[in-house]
Parts: sequence; structure tokens; C-alpha cells
Amino acid sequence: MIHEDNDSLNARLQAAGLQPDARRMQRSAISDELVDDLVFTAVFSGNDETREYARQLIHRFARALGAVPSSIQSLYEAMGRGEVQGFTVPAHNIRILTYDTARALFRAAIKGDVGAFIFEIARSEIGYTEQRPSEYAACVLGAAIRESFTGPVFIQGDHFQASVKRWTGGEQDKERQAIESLIDEAIAAEFYNIDIDTSTLVDLSYATLDEQQHANYANCAHFTRYIRQREPQGITISVGGEIGEVGKENTTPDEFRAYMEGYLRSLGSGMKGISKVSIQTGTSHGGVVLPDGSVAEARIDFGALRAISDVARREYGLAGAVQHGASTLPEDVFDEFPRSDTAEIHLATGFQNMVFDHPAFPADLKDEISVWLHENAASERKQGETEEQFIYKTRKKSIGPFKRRMWDLPANTRQQIIGSLEAKFSFLFAKLSVTGTKKVVAQHVRINESGPFVRSAAPAQLSEIPEGEGE
Repeated sequence: MIHEDNDSLNARLQAAGLQPDARRMQRSAISDELVDDLVFTAVFSGNDETREYARQLIHRFARALGAVPSSIQSLYEAMGRGEVQGFTVPAHNIRILTYDTARALFRAAIKGDVGAFIFEIARSEIGYTEQRPSEYAACVLGAAIRESFTGPVFIQGDHFQASVKRWTGGEQDKERQAIESLIDEAIAAEFYNIDIDTSTLVDLSYATLDEQQHANYANCAHFTRYIRQREPQGITISVGGEIGEVGKENTTPDEFRAYMEGYLRSLGSGMKGISKVSIQTGTSHGGVVLPDGSVAEARIDFGALRAISDVARREYGLAGAVQHGASTLPEDVFDEFPRSDTAEIHLATGFQNMVFDHPAFPADLKDEISVWLHENAASERKQGETEEQFIYKTRKKSIGPFKRRMWDLPANTRQQIIGSLEAKFSFLFAKLSVTGTKKVVAQHVRINESGPFVRSAAPAQLSEIPEGEGE
């Protein structure tokens, strides 16, 4: 059921005996149907005020039930001190069927006693999936309520990326404001983990590593200060940096040191810096698409991950290196990441592929999406590109326009698709050695009891990314 005004929503709560400002609740007090109604309203209500009200209610009820948006900072600090080790934290970019997929992720986490896992969405994904941070957080927290998950919920802004088109086109101030506005919007939605990606500004034409990394580290330091000045009382937001743009040359320890030394100089003393750093090891976002639409096998430089994670921990106290673009890798390589001391791994396109390519995904809907892509994404088709390559590369752009259609797929269809995703999540949890981490997360991550939160997000249009950039 969708609610189009606050009176209807309040009547629904009153009938259920719920108070909007409840500080403590029993899970039995809120029915599954009501949770579904709240999430559906939070996503699809045509009334801006009611849609926002539903999102606030989800945040409040989640907190009252013990599912609390949190920062992973203190766990990563423990990793940096060598007190916690042996696993790689998976960060999941949920682009499609977000509520159902998040529910599956929580179910897999509960079954595996997993506490160290992240939900994330990148700046580019926010655009083409038509999911602003507040909608994304509402879906994740609604899923936590629905599956009775309790504990810290880590929601992350991934690739809050500087647009090189704007930066080199004389619009540096505008682009800086766009990222700042997105940070405001994310914090207001209780994203307490934010990855700043200014690696797009690295300029390899300079002779020294410091000069090459200067625009990258100086601007990451600027955005770190911006975040620190706005983080809620009692919360230290986990901030990530990035050295080499994914899909480019592999990162070296010397590049990492140049970046970190420059970053720390630019940040200044007395302010907490980044907790991790993303590096390039041989992957690309979405993988390299072959003419038949399949993805070429990437070769990961696990030596680089191990070496940079070692330097990051010993010399700078960071959690370690972060691997991007990993979801399309062969299944037999994932247990190499914890063995290589990788702190975090980002997984995105593979989950999207599992939905679009699932045998249960309706053929008529797939055909309709194909027609839509030819009408709306034709300009992205490169000369010599096959039909399969074009569809694979552009189909993510259909996620936003077809969001409601996918949400309304028959329950049996969605169950088949989501069942495959849930099995994949459990597989990855085991491979990345995060099963059984609920206890270690509880030991190191303190839940902030200071809520409720206050929203003060900037207008969404300020944080949009130019077409054709990002993941």
C-alpha cells in the first residue's frame, strides 16, 4: 500500500498502536505488512512531504528496534593497530531491487553471524538508479527491520567522485560544491561512511609522485575537513581515499606514500584522517566486456594489495587497502583477499548482472529495456561495438526508469532472483572470512544513542554528476 498524505500514514500507525517518536520497540509491535508499506511509500509516494515522513519513520523505528546506522571507523582503527585481522569487509553496491536485495543480504548476515559488511551507493549510481541517499538508506533500514537485524548498520557513500570534465573545464568551484552538497545529503541520511574519490585528478604528466598526486590528496584533505566539521556529535565518520583511478595503472607503495604524506600535510594536525585507501590492482568497474557480452577475466595484483596494506597499517595506522571492481571476478579468487590483508572489497556489477541475466527475469521486460536503451542511450554506443557489448554496458541506465516495473514483478519471480542473490551473499561472506564477525563488531563499534537524527540535506540537483562519468 502506498500513502500519499501524512494523515493516511498516521492513521495507519495509530491503527497499529505505534507512536512516531518511539524510542524503544519490540519487533512484534510492527507488522511485516506495515514495514513494506512504509518502504513502498518512502520510495514511490508522489507527495514529497509524505515520502520524506515515511523515510524518517523508518529511521526512527529501526533505531528503536536496535538497527542503528553506524560508522565502521573504530573497527578499522583496530585493524590498523593489528588487533583485528583475518577478514575482508565486503561493501555491496545495491543498485536494483534494493529493498528485496537488502533483505536478502541481512538474512545471509544473520545466518552467518556476520557483523562486518557494508551497504553502499556511488555518486554515479545515485543518478542512473534514481536513488537519492535518503531513499537508499530507507530501503536498507526498512530491510533491517523486516529481517529483525540488530546491531550497527554500515551505510556508505561510495566514489563521491570529482568530475574531471568539470575540473579541467574551469568549473572547479562548482564541482567542489557538488561534492560538498552530496556529503551534506548523505550525512543527513545517516551515511556514516564516505569514500572520497579525487583520484580522477591525478596528473601523470608531472615528473614527481608528489606533483602527480597533489590535486588528489589536497582535495581529499579538503573534503575530509568538510566531513569532520559536519559529522554528528559522538560519531566519527569513516572516510576513505583513493590513489589510482580504477581501470588505470596498478598502484605502487611509493605512490601510496606520496599520497599519504601529502594528504597528512594538507589535512593538518589534530584532525582524524582517512581510515583506508582504494588502490588499483588490475580490475575495472563492470569488467572488460567481450564482443559476445561476456566479461574478460581480470588478473589481480594481490602482491600490491598485500604490500600497500602492510605499509598502510605499519606506517599510517590505516585499516589497509581497498579493492574495487571485484564483483565480476572468478569465484575461486575471493579467499585470496583476506589472505592478502585486503581491508575492504567493493562489489557491484555482478549483483546487477545476476538480476538481468536470471532465467526468471521476464523476457518481455528485458526486450522492453533493450528498446528503451536503443532510444535513450544510443549516443553511448562506440564504433565497432557489438549489440551484446552495448546492452551490457548501458543496461544499468534503465534501472531508475524501470524501478517501479521491477519492484512490481510477481512475488514468485522476485523470490527466485533474490534467492540466487542470497546464496551469493552467503558464499562471499564465507570466502571473505567475515562469518562470525558479529561479536568482533560489537566489541569495537559503539552504537550511537543520541538520535533521532536531523535532516539538512542540500538540493539534489547540486550534487548531480555529469552524464557519462563515474562507474
